[in-house]
Amino acid sequence: MSNRLAQARRERGWTQERLIHALRETARIHNRELPASASLKRRIAAWENQGKGISEQYVELLSEVYGRTPFELGLVAEVEAPVVELESIPTFTRLDDGLVGLLHDQTHNIRLMDRRLGGDAIFRQTRAHVDQIESLLRYAMPGTHREAAADALSQAAALAGWQALDNGRLDEAWQLHETAVRAARESGVAAELGYARAQQAYVLIDAGEHAAAHQLISAARAEAASSVPGALTAWLLAAEGESLAHLGDRDGALRALDAAADVMPDVPDDELPYVMLDAGHLARWRGNCLARLGETSAIDDLTSALQAMGEGQYGRAEVSLRVDLALAFRARGDLTEARLHARRANELAGRTGSQRQRRRIKDLLVA
Repeated sequence: MSNRLAQARRERGWTQERLIHALRETARIHNRELPASASLKRRIAAWENQGKGISEQYVELLSEVYGRTPFELGLVAEVEAPVVELESIPTFTRLDDGLVGLLHDQTHNIRLMDRRLGGDAIFRQTRAHVDQIESLLRYAMPGTHREAAADALSQAAALAGWQALDNGRLDEAWQLHETAVRAARESGVAAELGYARAQQAYVLIDAGEHAAAHQLISAARAEAASSVPGALTAWLLAAEGESLAHLGDRDGALRALDAAADVMPDVPDDELPYVMLDAGHLARWRGNCLARLGETSAIDDLTSALQAMGEGQYGRAEVSLRVDLALAFRARGDLTEARLHARRANELAGRTGSQRQRRRIKDLLVA
């Protein structure tokens, strides 16, 4: 070790005094104090002859002065490179049709309970379901089964996102819809992507970002174009109509709703279990938009939709419909009917845990 340090000084043609000068200049740059030259000279001799007793401070200074590493100067012993253990090999998921089918079935069962009970009662179950699919997908082998599982994740995350929105958890609702969008992109299913993106816009609506919500829904509809089933095209048009109603654009909202009615198929699409849209639902949607715009003509559409729906069949949807009816009756000046529907909506909202509708009902009951 010591010979390397002495050799470094000889190669530069330095005397001990020249080395001491270089050490002082380097120490001054780093605001360090060095002892007298006589003391340094004795230390240099000991270092070069014995290679021992060199403190960390002088190792750093000598390395900087000579422009070499401590090992190259013989100031430290060579350290063997540590043996790097390979990380444990993950347990990859081998998906199959049966497993993916079970995931879809579970999502569908949760969806049916959600329509009857509301998201507050089963949100934890839905969230756990989403986490389980994410875990399976994280280590899933490539192939069509992985894409099918991504499709299942998109549907489950969109459902959980809507429940979170209904419960007033806007941040969690946004994140879950982000998961739904990413999964839909991996699945390659255009319908899932369009649905998840448009539904995510409702988080923006509840946050008061109406213009951004309309932009997102319009972009989702334009991207889906003719590559999605007619039922989803109608749903996207109706959603766009609602976003326009929030912006106060009556004519634009009605045009979008008319277009939705024109393209809506006569027979529901079984391939889109997450899209509930028939003539009754579309009438409710139209009534919702008209009620938001303060038009009393919404009453006929909403009353027809309520009769077609039947009490107690769709908890959260009935809450929303009755709130819209209350708004429409209030716009007509019939406060008795407005309060009647608001109270019934309040009762149902208590059962479903819909914080989203409770905010609307509160204004109606105090009016």
